[in-house]
Amino acid sequence: MRLSKRKSLKRRLTIQLLLFQIGSLLIVSVAFFAYLLSDGVGSALLSSEAAQITANALIRDTDGKLTLNETAEYAKLREKMPDFWFVALSDKDELIQGGPVPEAYSNMEKELNDIKISNIREAGMSYSYFAVLYLAVVRRASGPAGEFVMVGKGDLFSMTLPVLLFSNIMIFPVLVLISIATTIAIPLIIRREFRALSTIAKTAEAIDIDRRGYRLPDNDIPREVQPLVHAVNGALKRLDDGYERHKRFILDAAHELRTPVAILQTRVETLLEGPARSRILADANRIGVLAEQLLDLQRLGGQKAPLVPLDLVNLCRSVVADMAPLAISQGYELSFEPEEEPILALADDPSLRRALMNIVQNAIEHGGNRGTITMTVAANRVIEIADEGNGIPEKERELVFDAFHRLQPRDRGTGLGLNLVQEIVRYHGGDITIGDSSSGGACFRITLPYC
Repeated sequence: MRLSKRKSLKRRLTIQLLLFQIGSLLIVSVAFFAYLLSDGVGSALLSSEAAQITANALIRDTDGKLTLNETAEYAKLREKMPDFWFVALSDKDELIQGGPVPEAYSNMEKELNDIKISNIREAGMSYSYFAVLYLAVVRRASGPAGEFVMVGKGDLFSMTLPVLLFSNIMIFPVLVLISIATTIAIPLIIRREFRALSTIAKTAEAIDIDRRGYRLPDNDIPREVQPLVHAVNGALKRLDDGYERHKRFILDAAHELRTPVAILQTRVETLLEGPARSRILADANRIGVLAEQLLDLQRLGGQKAPLVPLDLVNLCRSVVADMAPLAISQGYELSFEPEEEPILALADDPSLRRALMNIVQNAIEHGGNRGTITMTVAANRVIEIADEGNGIPEKERELVFDAFHRLQPRDRGTGLGLNLVQEIVRYHGGDITIGDSSSGGACFRITLPYC
C-alpha cells in the first residue's frame, strides 16, 4: 500500500521540467520586455494624445521656421512627465526635437522620413521600429504647422493594453504549446532512457534460490545507476558464494555422519535384546535417516533429473511393498488401493519414491501404532496416504512442512522428511495438502499435473 502512494519518478521529472521551462520562459519574457521599456535602453512609447498635444504646440515663426510653443496642455504634460521628449518630422522634412532626447533617438530623420513616405495615413495607429534592442512607437498627428511623424515618451501612453496583448497573443499560446509538447515528449524520452532499468527489473524478478548465478545487466544503463547495479551484483555474488559454501558444508556433514552412524548401528545390533537396545537402535536409525534426508535435499537443490512418463500405480505398489515390513513391525496394517491401471504422470522415480516413503514413515511414527495406513491412487493423478491416528490440527497443517517442526514440545518432530516431500512435489509442478482421513487421522494428498 505504501508503494502505491509513492510518486512516480517519471511523473516528478515531467512536472519539474515542465515548471522549469514555463518559469524560464516567463522570466526571460518579462526580463526582455522590461529591458525594452527601461530608460537605459531608450524606449520611446508615445500615446496618440501626447502626440496631438505636441503637434498643437508646434508652430511656425514669422520666418516660417518650426518652433515649440509652450501651450497650456504642453506645459501640463511636461509638468506631469518631467522627462518627456519627442522627435518630430514635418511634411516638409523639417526635424524638431524637444526635451531630453536619448542619443539613440536623436538622429532619426531618415527613419521617420521612410515611415512618412510610406503613405500610412490612419491617425492614431502605432508602428514599431526596432534597431538592435531599441523600441519606438511612431505616431502621426496634425497641428497648426502641418502634419508630423514623431516618436517620443509620454505618460499618457497606457502600458496595460500592450502588456496584456503581448502576454495573451505571444506568451500564452507559446506556454500552452510548450506544456503540451513537454507533457508528451518528456515521458517518451524518460521511458526510452529508463528502458534499461525495466530490463534490470525483469532480470531481478527471475532471481531466486533455485536460479542462482544471475546478474543484473550493466550495459546501456545511465551512469548514475551503475554504482547501484554493481553493488547489487556484488551482493548477489556474495550470496551465491555463501550458499555454495553452506551447501558444501551440509553435503560434507551428511557424508561424514553416514560412517559413524553405520558403525553405531552395527555395534548396537551386537548388544543383547532389551528395551535399551531397541531405543538406541531406533535413535541411530533416526540419525541415519536424517543424514540421508540432508543429502536428498542438497541433491534436489542441485542438478535436477528430467521428468519422464511414469506409472504411478507401479511406483506406489513398490513403495508399499518396501515399507510393509516396517509398518507391520510397528503395529500397523498397510494397504494399497489403485483406482485403475496404469496411471501415468511426468515424474522422477527416485525423488517421488523418496517423497512417498517419507510420508509413510511419518504415518508410522505419528499414527499411534494402530490401525491401517492406506495409500490410494486416483485416475486424476491424486495420491492419498491416510492413517488412523489422532490427525493434525488444521492450524498446524502448513507448519508441519517446516524443517524440524514439532506439534508438541516433547514430540520428536518431523525432521526434514516433510520439508523434503514438499520440495519434491513442487519440483514436479504438483501440490500437497493435508486433510482428515475418514477415521479422523491425517490424510496427505499429492496432486500431480497431467502427463
